[in-house]
Amino acid sequence: MTEVVQIGGMPEAPALPKTQKTGIEVTERAVKRIRNAMAKEGISPAEGGLRLGVLGGGCSGLSYSIRFDTQPRERDRVFTYGDVRVFVDPKSFLYLNGMILDYEETLMRQGFNFINPHSTKSCGCGSSFSA
Repeated sequence: MTEVVQIGGMPEAPALPKTQKTGIEVTERAVKRIRNAMAKEGISPAEGGLRLGVLGGGCSGLSYSIRFDTQPRERDRVFTYGDVRVFVDPKSFLYLNGMILDYEETLMRQGFNFINPHSTKSCGCGSSFSA
């Protein structure tokens, strides 16, 4: 039996296995892609970053939100990977804690992969999930 630990002490927060890492991991491939995209958009790494979030909707109930932001908000969690920063609001963090953001570039597919331990069901497009 896997022992679980409740995140944030809130009853509606998804539970993580005790061995699960906390925070958000971003692979080197994803960091490189984020860095290149920020340069193309003219966003300074010193001020801006990538905003990850979760919104209600999508075919499975929740969908991922990914966009650039010029600065973190007051209550954001900020994760730093070299010169790339990732901003996550507190509500989204409940669903993204322990997640790995990867970038895949193959002949069949190109884009970010959300490897989320909270996802109990996802749709075929990979941008919608249930927790």
